[in-house]
Parts: sequence; C-alpha cells; structure tokens
Amino acid sequence: VEVRWGDVRDPVALREAFAGATLVYHLASMVSIDPSDSPALEEVNVRGARRVAEACLACGVERLVHTSSIHALAEPRPGVEIDEEQAFDPAAIDTVYGRSKARGTREVLAAVDRGLDAVVVCPTGVIGPHDYRPSPMGQLILDFARRRLPAYVDGAYDFVDVRDVAAGMVAAAARGQTGRTYILSGQRLAVRQILAILAELTGAPVPRLRIPRWCAYPAAGLLTLYGRLAGTRPLLTRDSVYTLGSNSHISHARAARELGFQPHPVRAAIADAVAWFRERELPVRA
Repeated sequence: VEVRWGDVRDPVALREAFAGATLVYHLASMVSIDPSDSPALEEVNVRGARRVAEACLACGVERLVHTSSIHALAEPRPGVEIDEEQAFDPAAIDTVYGRSKARGTREVLAAVDRGLDAVVVCPTGVIGPHDYRPSPMGQLILDFARRRLPAYVDGAYDFVDVRDVAAGMVAAAARGQTGRTYILSGQRLAVRQILAILAELTGAPVPRLRIPRWCAYPAAGLLTLYGRLAGTRPLLTRDSVYTLGSNSHISHARAARELGFQPHPVRAAIADAVAWFRERELPVRA
C-alpha cells in the first residue's frame, strides 16, 4: 500500500495524489451540527468536492465514488419515505451541513455531465468502531458511559453500521451506475432505544429527564452560545434537534436491488463502538 498525502483545499496536491489512480473514494468531509461552521463547511464540502471531481477528470480517473449524505437530500413531507428521487436542493434543506453536502454533490454531478464517471452514496447516521475524532455519535457514547448525559431529547433517526457503509461503497464502485445515487441506510431507532442499548453495554443509567423538542430549541441556542465562549462543541444544537424531529423513514431499496446492500442490526455497531473505546482505555464502564 502506498500512502499519498493530500488536501481537498489544494488542487495541486489532489492531482499529485490521483496520478495513476483508476478509482477514487471521496470521503474527506467536514461534519458539523454547529451553524457557525458554515464557512469551513463551504470550503471543504463544496469547493473541496469540486476540486476532487476536477482532479479526477484531469488525471483520467476511471471512477469516483463520492460520499454525500442523507442530509443532502431534500426532505419530503411527513409520511413519505425518503429515497433517491429526492433532489439535492440546498434551498430545501434546513441544516448548514446538509446544504453544504447538497451543493458539493451537485458539483460532482456537474462533472458527470462533463464526462466524469462518478456514483454517489448517501449514508445515514454512521455508528461503529474506529471513531478516532470522535464523531457526534461517538461523543454521545462516551458522554453516556461517563455519566455526563443529564438528559436527552425526544426523537429518532436512521443509523447504519460504518462497516456496512464501507461495503456499500465498494459495491457502488463495482456495480453502481454512472451518475446514480444510492442511499446506504440501516435501522430507524428512537433516542430512548439507543440509550437503552448503551445502558446494557456500559452499566450507566438512562437519564430520567426527557426534553421535548419544542423545549430543546431554546436550550440548544444557549448551549451553542456557551460552547463558543468556552471553546467546546455541544451535542445539542439547533441542527441536531431539527434532525431528531425530521423525517427519518428512509429506504435503501435501490442499493439493495442494484448493489446487494444488506445492512446489519445497529446494536452490533453500537456494541463494537463501545468495545473499541474501551480497548483504547477510554473511560467506558464494563
């Protein structure tokens, strides 16, 4: 394996990294639930996606697998299942992260019109081991295990094992149709269900205080302001509260039909994430 370092903000570095490559997986992205990160999201998720697509064209890359997000798809009305027929329409998306991913995906699809062979995958909420940063879901696991989660917000979303996402991307590279989008979703779980699983795995109790979403919005604003002053990143922001109340009935029928995508139950991903944190000697209770 040859490692080449690059940066989606550096077109020259991208072309040097892609020289001689036949297949590129584009996963470099900034994930944020903080609206104040909008400029960085624009630079990495939008202009970065454009630079990757342009470098692929310049270097003669045979196929690009672009990692978008379920949040990049316009949300249909409640009761309508989300599938790939929804558009990448930034004007119809309520979160800064989702808008940035929609604009970035449109940059890639514009390159397809110029001759790039690219497919797009849209994972839902990704959970699993090897969460080095950690992600917002990884931070939730750590906060819960450390008993630093005094309350939780009512809501639900679709979550998927990170290893199923990786397998779906490999399948998209091999069998996906050029210019086509594939949703990589897993299992819809309520927040209470996730916390119950974590309670079994860590021994920490599920918080007794459940905050309804209508009450969570003003609390999220205060926590976001406090986070900016204190230099921390709260899990509860306007965007995260919105997401937990959004339409989370999501179909991966196209990926199952065309790619053979078959996600596993999410409980195993949560258990393996807890085990991975524990192996790294982070304070996750047995």
